[in-house]
Amino acid sequence: MKIDFANLQHQHELYKDEIENAILKVVRNCNFIMGEEVAELEKSLVEFTGAKHALTCSSGTDALLLAMMALDIKPGDEIITTPFTFIATAETIAFLGAKPVFVDIDEVTYNIDPATIEAAITPRTKAIIPVSLYGQPCDMNEIMDIAKKHNLKVIVDGAQSFGSTYGGESDSNLGDMSCTSFFPAKPLGCYGDGGAVFTNDDALAEKINSLRLHGQTKRYYHKYIGMGGRLDTIQAAVLNVKLKYYKKDLALRQEVASKYTKALVDHKNMILPVVQENRTSVFAQYSIRVKNREELQTKLATLGIPTAVHYPLPLHMQECFEYLGYNEGDFPISEIVASEIMSLPMNPYVSDEEIGYIVRNL
Repeated sequence: MKIDFANLQHQHELYKDEIENAILKVVRNCNFIMGEEVAELEKSLVEFTGAKHALTCSSGTDALLLAMMALDIKPGDEIITTPFTFIATAETIAFLGAKPVFVDIDEVTYNIDPATIEAAITPRTKAIIPVSLYGQPCDMNEIMDIAKKHNLKVIVDGAQSFGSTYGGESDSNLGDMSCTSFFPAKPLGCYGDGGAVFTNDDALAEKINSLRLHGQTKRYYHKYIGMGGRLDTIQAAVLNVKLKYYKKDLALRQEVASKYTKALVDHKNMILPVVQENRTSVFAQYSIRVKNREELQTKLATLGIPTAVHYPLPLHMQECFEYLGYNEGDFPISEIVASEIMSLPMNPYVSDEEIGYIVRNL
């Protein structure tokens, strides 16, 4: 048996006619930048999430940049975040000349540990960026309490969690702003790069709308130093189709995760993902922890079972962040999890037969 990790081909086949017709419409209209499909998508995203504003952009990375630019993050400012995440979370902080300040993660959820945040706050701290890793929101009540106490802003990195909930609330409604990614392998993915920023703050929304268009308020009149951060109309057209089926796909992802957990729960040589009672996960990944990861991955690969590691080296140990002065051992939970984490095939279409094959061999 040969198993597809993300199975994007199968999903395309399901919605093929609608997606290809939507793309063809854009091509024939030749309205490739900020076409009507973009406005249609933003309206649908608002309806789906309940957020007041949805501003699409060119990638999840640019969504984070736009959110920080909207807060006027400057060189020398500090932003607290997690070292156990994709590099874009901290890379964007550094790109603006600010300083990423890392704190360790919770060993159960792998999300930022709120108990570690206050000790990292200094007079230079401007914001907190919690990451909804693997599709599950962070402990947002605790994080928002800390932010309010210290007059800090919260930008949720929800690149992996679009469609998840916290206390019944959409993850796109959490924090001062919530960012997501529509990278093809994400739970809701387009056919290239794409992202969005969500906010309930009118002033922030207005500024982000300008920033993604080179800071202009009207054509060729520029209030801010901005960027070319627009979502392509073709990508919006793809997402307009896929968003219609997203609730169904999410339910299927959660069903696949439930089947994995049920089949693996009695195996004592691995740690399974845990979703807290007051939230839901979209299971961007189904990640387990094992001691003999490399050996296991090699053997599974020979059996046609793909695996992945999200992520093998915490950010404080990456070469590009050496200048921050962190050392191995500074964030022990992140380092332990990074050495043991392994993601199994996860998409809405993993069959019972494939799950059985994976579990037996695992």
